[in-house]
Amino acid sequence: MTKGHAFVLGASGQVGRAAVRALVADGWEVTAASRGGRRDERWPDEVRSVRLDRTEEGALAAGIGDGCDVLVDIVAYDGAHGRQLTGLADRIGSAVVVSSGAVYEDEHGRSFDTQDRPDGFPAFPVPIPEEWRTVAPGDGTYSTRKIALERELLAAGDALPTTLLRAGAIHGPYSPGPRELWFVKRALDGRPVRLLAYGGASRFHPVHVDNLAELVRLAAANPGSRVLNGGDPEAPTVAEIGAAIDAVMEVESETVLIEGAPEGTVGSTPWTAERSVVYGMTAAERELGYRPVVSYAASLPETVEWLTGHLADREWREAFPGLAKYGVDLFDYAAEDAWLKSSRG
Repeated sequence: MTKGHAFVLGASGQVGRAAVRALVADGWEVTAASRGGRRDERWPDEVRSVRLDRTEEGALAAGIGDGCDVLVDIVAYDGAHGRQLTGLADRIGSAVVVSSGAVYEDEHGRSFDTQDRPDGFPAFPVPIPEEWRTVAPGDGTYSTRKIALERELLAAGDALPTTLLRAGAIHGPYSPGPRELWFVKRALDGRPVRLLAYGGASRFHPVHVDNLAELVRLAAANPGSRVLNGGDPEAPTVAEIGAAIDAVMEVESETVLIEGAPEGTVGSTPWTAERSVVYGMTAAERELGYRPVVSYAASLPETVEWLTGHLADREWREAFPGLAKYGVDLFDYAAEDAWLKSSRG
């Protein structure tokens, strides 16, 4: 006896792979849909894998067929995707949709959309509750599109009960843009020093794919219209992340703390921020009985192993085009050496 039919859209990505595993383990019959139709080697044989491009007219409706008990949408992006799902509400029992913690803004209207402006980085409460204010919906940025998605789905109410998961900085194997590469490649390169701005105290709340998958599993079994944050049990500082990765890779490096902002790329990391970003998890604990399945530090060995294998002997931009697209040299050692020489006389 299964719990029902779960249809996972975006199943071949890093979150989708973990979500499928969690749902199968919990007794769901799972259809794993993605544009490539790829399978994860850890999925059991009973997982049905299908090719599906949601942008093709009628493709999602055809994929769902007579319907599903829960639709898990990992890749929904904007209001149009929200309307696509609500348009199929008569065939979907409930939904679990991955949103983003990027939708929040502070009391002065600052958000991730304004972070590159002078004094534009938001000042959030620590932690941020789900009731905190958000950006206005629109189609101009990632943040505004994600909140437009949320508004469309929440407006459906009981017609399509949807749990929206505002994910933090997602990490784990199969990441298209792994932040951990900043430390991992330095260790592989034998780089003896790490320069960290803001005294290494920056915190940008991570969430491991297995913890996000656990939220998906619980929400699938407990339908409702709600918004929940998604974060790991801890939000380590960037200095703590560096030390943890060095420990996994069995290297010793010198950490040089820059008390102010980065100077160009020097001191900047994928977690570096002037103020902390930490997501509150009490609502998930209260409403779903959520308990994290892995800590940040405990998850690192698997992540590091995957990263080193995926990087192999390739140039990092080739291995991780999701990071390269930002046009930032994450490994400008010459600039770091020049800064060190200048600062140390």
